Amino acid sequence: MNWLDYTLVATYIVFFLGMGYFFKNNKDSNDYFLGGKSMGWFPLSLSTMATQLSAISFISAPAFVGLKLGGGMKWLTFEFAVPLAMIFIMLFIIPPLFRSGVVSIYEFVERRFAASTRLILSVVFQISRALGTGVMVYTIAIILQAVIDIDYIYTILIISIITIIYSWQGGMKAVVWGDAIQMILLFGGLLICLVYGWELVQEAGGLQNGFSSERLQVIDYNLGIGENQEYGFWPMLIGGFFLYVSYYGCDQTQAQRMLSAKNEKTIRQLLLANGLLRFPVVLIYCTMGLIVGSLVTLAPDFLAEITATTQRHFPEAAVNGGVKADLMIPVFITQYLPHGFIGLLMVAILSAAMSSLSSTVNSLSAVSMEDFFNRGEKKMETKKYMRLSKVAVVFWGTVCIAFSFLFGGSKSAVIEIINAIGSVFYGPVLVTFLLAIFSKKVNHIGMNAGIISAVLINLIFSSTIQEIFNIDLGFDIFWIWLNFTGVLISLLVAYVVSAATNTPAKTTKIIDFKILRSDVLSKEVFILLGFFIVILVFSYFIPSIFG
Repeated sequence: MNWLDYTLVATYIVFFLGMGYFFKNNKDSNDYFLGGKSMGWFPLSLSTMATQLSAISFISAPAFVGLKLGGGMKWLTFEFAVPLAMIFIMLFIIPPLFRSGVVSIYEFVERRFAASTRLILSVVFQISRALGTGVMVYTIAIILQAVIDIDYIYTILIISIITIIYSWQGGMKAVVWGDAIQMILLFGGLLICLVYGWELVQEAGGLQNGFSSERLQVIDYNLGIGENQEYGFWPMLIGGFFLYVSYYGCDQTQAQRMLSAKNEKTIRQLLLANGLLRFPVVLIYCTMGLIVGSLVTLAPDFLAEITATTQRHFPEAAVNGGVKADLMIPVFITQYLPHGFIGLLMVAILSAAMSSLSSTVNSLSAVSMEDFFNRGEKKMETKKYMRLSKVAVVFWGTVCIAFSFLFGGSKSAVIEIINAIGSVFYGPVLVTFLLAIFSKKVNHIGMNAGIISAVLINLIFSSTIQEIFNIDLGFDIFWIWLNFTGVLISLLVAYVVSAATNTPAKTTKIIDFKILRSDVLSKEVFILLGFFIVILVFSYFIPSIFG
């Protein structure tokens, strides 16, 4: 990087500090955590995608497709269940949540079950989200250190402190508009890498000469059970459906954006946009991975630089000549792009990391305030609430920094760690909301037992967790199934324990079942169903298209 690249990074930092100041006028909790419920579908949809398609995706997804052993275009199977999940959330999850008027979605659970259920889910969310985000920040920092020689400690502090400041000042409006800008920067960075990579590959011998045909296979019918059985069609469709319904509908980070919308029509529009736009964006990620991965094969100097960087900074990955696949895109940026574009791409990576962190910090703060400090009939005075809310932003930003140093150095692949952390919890969290909406037979004792038992069993069978703690049960199950097993276990235990106890369930009516009237079964549903079929057909023919 030279003076031009550093100038771009500095300008970006100053801009976001100024944006936080611009949105500093927040009167109450609705303003600070829900943007005054005035947000439109466009910035909300970009914010939703920016949080999910983070810096980890920018780096790890292309590396998986183009360089990682056993990788390839099967990364696209992550997208199969997205349109179906958006339909389910649109019909069943968001209407009762939005109409309830809550800030923390876990307050909704308390109305049906008990305060203990609310606190269990709140604690689960806070621990898992802070841990996953901390790991993400560490990984971005350590990879940037490897390619631009800025100590990872400083990178972590830059990402975290800037994010904390503009989140602290501007609240949800700053977070959403910041995410929208960051998503545009990220997409622009993708296109730059795609264009430059394509020109370089054509000069080096052509795309088809740079990768094996196995990397083009998307659909695989393995069941995700057993060694090296991953990314099969049914695990990714079934497990992915429960993952995305829980993540987008029952996770405070994403649900808070939907609760910030003007009305339910706006929510349906942003869910439609997310369901339609995610696949093309991820397809560009994957195509970039094929192109840059081909360049690794065709340009020996490129592979030599990745290998040398791996040996210097990741000696554990360099054993027996291995390379750190996540270095592929950062090394490509610094070695092949002109100055100016290098700075822009570094900004794109930083912005993606800051987008995920800002969303997490804002959501964790909202949950802390609503679930621990502002519960019950007597509410805080507005001034005290706003003061403590800003303290909570700083506190959770600090916690995420601490987690990045404590857990970020794991030898497991970071994308696997983050997915493992989430998939352990997503199933039981989803079941809690579904039973709160639809069931009158489950009491809070059964629900609490269902959550705890499902999480504990999922932890035992998580292969990534076993690897972290050096445990070998001799049984391999692909992590995405944990979203499905969590649903089954928590459902079964919740009903059995409720039937075995004498405590009656609350009978408060939560949902108006008129949500299924014809005006809700609208064009968005049919568009998403059609797009689901398009995704499957297109994925099936990818080997022919790229071959």
